[in-house]
Amino acid sequence: MTTQLQHQSDVARRAGTLAGKAQAGVTLGDLHPLDPIRAEEILAAAQACREYGAQLGIPKLRFNSMAAQEPEKGAVLAYLRGDGPRPARRALAVLEVTAEPYAVIEAVVDLEGAQGEVLSWKEMVGVQPCLTIDDVVESEERLKANPEFLALMASRYGITDMQLLAVDPWYSGFRYGSPEGRILQFLLYMRSSPDDNHYAHPLDTIIFYDYHADRIHKVYSQNGEAGWDVPAQDANFHRTLVDRPWRTTQKPLNIVQPEGPSFAVRGNLVSWEGWDFHVGFSWREGLILNNLSLAGRPVLYRAALAEIIVPYGEPREPFQYKAAYDIVDYGLGFCANPLELGCDCLGHIKYFDAVLNNSRGGVTVIKKAVCMHEEDVGMAWKHYEYRNGHVEVRRHRRLVISFIATIANYEYGFYWYLYQDGTIGFEGKLTGIVSTHALFPAEVANGGQPQWGTRLAPGVNAHIHQHFFMVRLDPAVDCPEGGKNLQVVEVEAEPMPLGPANPHGVGFDIVERVLGREAEAQRMCAPERSRVWKVQNPNSINPVTGKPVAWKLMPGSPCPPMLAHPTSSHATRGVFATKHLWVTPYHPKEMNPAGDYPLHPDPEQNQGIGQWTRANRNLDGADCVLWFNLGITHVVRLEDWPVMPVERLEFHLKPWNFFTQNPTLDLPPTRNIASRNYDDAQRGGAGTSVAAAAASASEGAGACCAQAPTPNTPQPASKL
Repeated sequence: MTTQLQHQSDVARRAGTLAGKAQAGVTLGDLHPLDPIRAEEILAAAQACREYGAQLGIPKLRFNSMAAQEPEKGAVLAYLRGDGPRPARRALAVLEVTAEPYAVIEAVVDLEGAQGEVLSWKEMVGVQPCLTIDDVVESEERLKANPEFLALMASRYGITDMQLLAVDPWYSGFRYGSPEGRILQFLLYMRSSPDDNHYAHPLDTIIFYDYHADRIHKVYSQNGEAGWDVPAQDANFHRTLVDRPWRTTQKPLNIVQPEGPSFAVRGNLVSWEGWDFHVGFSWREGLILNNLSLAGRPVLYRAALAEIIVPYGEPREPFQYKAAYDIVDYGLGFCANPLELGCDCLGHIKYFDAVLNNSRGGVTVIKKAVCMHEEDVGMAWKHYEYRNGHVEVRRHRRLVISFIATIANYEYGFYWYLYQDGTIGFEGKLTGIVSTHALFPAEVANGGQPQWGTRLAPGVNAHIHQHFFMVRLDPAVDCPEGGKNLQVVEVEAEPMPLGPANPHGVGFDIVERVLGREAEAQRMCAPERSRVWKVQNPNSINPVTGKPVAWKLMPGSPCPPMLAHPTSSHATRGVFATKHLWVTPYHPKEMNPAGDYPLHPDPEQNQGIGQWTRANRNLDGADCVLWFNLGITHVVRLEDWPVMPVERLEFHLKPWNFFTQNPTLDLPPTRNIASRNYDDAQRGGAGTSVAAAAASASEGAGACCAQAPTPNTPQPASKL
């Protein structure tokens, strides 16, 4: 994992000052209030925390996470409108005191002056913070040097070369209570060579280990004294180990924009095809889209992933602890990949780097963490007039803003799409390697067939599991104040009963219901009823319909329910994933639906959306926030092995009577001159020129775009 990251030297620390601002030519006044934390701010905040801790007698701090503290929404919007002062620039740092007794501290640091200044310092009693990349790397190294662990590996498996042992650290799975120290669970595997896929060789032991204290908490060996023969069959995808020749059937497919992209970028602000927005990034959520507007009209104040849970369905000890909360446990931003031009994204690319802290209070820069580019997505609209043969057709584009995170075995790609017709899309792409385990004795006795999983090779079991991705959407539908006085309306189709009003049995009604309070707004998808949800602004009326303008949220892929029992820890701590939609009124501290920390025994700590919604607050006319879950039940196939083809999950937000006509009527009738007719190219041979191809493309131009469009005046009907 460390090879993915580029570490910036701490020589720029400069005693915690913010002198780097002047060197970079950037002042606080130049920053957008929602800009991510910068390198010099991390260094200044870390130094301020060290000095403050030293005054309290704390000799050493470990820096778990650090981010720019997001200002309250009203203050941000007032400043951007010119109606209020610039919000103060502050950092929120989560710190660890690793010496016993272990402690976690939240510190807020002011970044306004020449030096960082600690404004608050609070011990978070009993909590456990996320597991960072540094934790992952260092805990594996420490466990491999532990004498008790070394003796166990030698006696049980005959393993003495730790280079051939792979250790996957997971958060312990303890969600309540107060375990002794910083305990993680470790899944163990062997490698047959340095680049071997170690998930093909699972050991039958799981270790619970406090890596700060270097103390083994508990050892689970599935097969007990019977022992376990580590599966020997390799299954590789590394380019040097693939056991088949490469395909030779593919010819180049290039995406070219000879005049450059259609977007404009200034700092973290982006404009494209009427869309304007701000790109944010944090260690926790990864990519954040802020302040989205279309044609100058507010649409979303904020959109980002809020939480992920991957509950596994193996019910036997110790797998009740196997449920990854990939955001609260690890932080998506910490796990982001550095992307490669021409590999992860194609076309004319704009990249955004991610600036994060490391455990020493230094700076880690993930180069090219966020990718932005345009894509052709086929037809925007078309009509062929059969009476005279006239065709009107337009191509459709979207802007893609994405990042990819690696969390142990899995890769997740997260893609936001902005379309020319006003649609906002979100897609999650799941790939990587499925998590594997050894068999239990009963499964060995049953011919090696797993009971709650798929046999991928002799002795290799991939457990059944689910994935749920919760996205937080803060709509602002046509409201310059960020979405005050909105309504969330459930809309579904309802068959009409036979009767005088429906004598032929073909009628159905569209039924709308305002979700008035939080208890009513915990909803499930219902594709059999075409259920969607619209967010409408009663203070903005469409002049054609006479009804409020709105945007609708519609699932784009199947949405399974959580299958764990309601009393299980998966369903109690992961209650956010038990409903497909939750709606809450905006609150600046309600950002993390599974709670702020992986473990929090203090009932006063944020326990997530289940706790918030017990207040059953009013939603009708509130500043509503939508929390939507995408999900999949993964019964592993052999085709998912040794590396998984991408599985896709998606939803869409679409304007609903926001405009008065199709907003893409002004798309010009252009023809792509690089496109070629296969038969013409075959006749012309491999040497057919670009000019000839363009001439071929122009044949029959009268069918769809006979001439270049003349300049036109924007139609007043295209927007209110």
